[in-house]
Amino acid sequence: MAVTQGARILVASNRGPVSYARTETGALMARRGGGGLVSGLSAIGPDADAVWVCSALGDGDREAVRRTGGALDPSETGGQRVRMLGIDPGVHADAYNGIANSVLWFVHHMLYQTPLEPVFDKEFRRQWASYEAYNRAFAEALAQEAAEGAAVLVQDYHLALTPRMLRGLRPDLRIGHFSHTPWAPPEYFRLLPDDIAAQVLGGILGADRAAFLTRRWADAFTDCCHAVLGPGIPSGTRVGVHGLGADADFLRERAHRPDVDERMAVLRKQIGSAPDGTPRRTIVRVDRTELSKNIVRGLLAYEELLQSRPEWRERVVHVAFAYPSRQDLAVYRAYTAEVRRIAEEINSRYGTPDWTPVELHVKDDFARSLAAYRLADVALVNPIRDGMNLVAKEVPVVSDEGCALVLSREAGAHEELGDDAVTVNPYDIGGTAAALHEALSMPAKERAERTKALAARATALPPGRWFLDQLAALEV
Repeated sequence: MAVTQGARILVASNRGPVSYARTETGALMARRGGGGLVSGLSAIGPDADAVWVCSALGDGDREAVRRTGGALDPSETGGQRVRMLGIDPGVHADAYNGIANSVLWFVHHMLYQTPLEPVFDKEFRRQWASYEAYNRAFAEALAQEAAEGAAVLVQDYHLALTPRMLRGLRPDLRIGHFSHTPWAPPEYFRLLPDDIAAQVLGGILGADRAAFLTRRWADAFTDCCHAVLGPGIPSGTRVGVHGLGADADFLRERAHRPDVDERMAVLRKQIGSAPDGTPRRTIVRVDRTELSKNIVRGLLAYEELLQSRPEWRERVVHVAFAYPSRQDLAVYRAYTAEVRRIAEEINSRYGTPDWTPVELHVKDDFARSLAAYRLADVALVNPIRDGMNLVAKEVPVVSDEGCALVLSREAGAHEELGDDAVTVNPYDIGGTAAALHEALSMPAKERAERTKALAARATALPPGRWFLDQLAALEV
């Protein structure tokens, strides 16, 4: 087992930078992931004495932990030092699906149908005990790995209790917690049982610094602390904001590789031409089938556009990438099925032999997503609530001809991009249909100018800078 004790910089997150799966031959294969954390950690350089602590998520990961003791081979992690925790699968399932994704995610995104849910009963308390155990495993691992006075960046709602637990084990450490989700206002956050609400807030307040994607979410956290715990924030905790931006250099280079060009050609053929021979316009969305992404209402708004503005029939195609998410939860499976049903219904009602109104793709394909970004005339980003939404930032960065952005006012990105987007209320189908018409009708020059302004704001804090700024803030 490789020695990882004594790290000066530590990152903790549920999902790590690498995952393992068995090939057809039975061999264990590592697959490196992407995202802001991976880019951010790479920004500090290979000599920074850093370690990433994460959890095993599947059978392949657990086998890798058994083989290595949890200290993964750097040749399989892109040179990063990674400690993967072999948390009991039942405990992980309760903590991850039972609490993090079915309670905390629902609270922060305000997704509950409150006449029927939530129900905080004995089963919830049993799962909460697993969430505590899961967070304790991270706190203990971080305490073991960290050098004296090290900086620890704990990530997201999965690990809300870890900062307080870690503080009790290692008071010498500088601890930050970053929330990648929205934060619910007090009246909604207090759906949680009072003791649990206090425990979540107190867990994060164990950090020296609690950081958020936007000022709105930071203020909501502060308001919840005042409402649940009483006036004031403990003097040991500072609250900050870091609005994660798009990685422009990576996106622009990746978006012009041959595989993206190939997928653009396929998409153009699928989209086709209007009866007068002109290229059809495109409304693009790229999302996981996550309940908060509001894909169903987006499809209904597109249907309303076709019904109320018949001049767009056969002249526009909605290219909708809805990549399945959390399909181990029944409510997500049902939502994915509803997305498919509505898309098929629109195609059946309005389609012609030469025109498919909705081109729905459900198989995740990053190159195809980038191809859609490049050719989009309109990007539809209409979440019910979203911590940031990087799609809203990525599309303007790689757009070839300029793309009008239809953006929900409930997306964190709206705080930065709202001035040059077409803003919508995500619940308003008619209003969203009108916004789609406005975006499709936008003159090319205006669209290009707005795209340029959007791209500039979207790349203001790239992942490397975002990560380094948080480290610097812990030094203060």
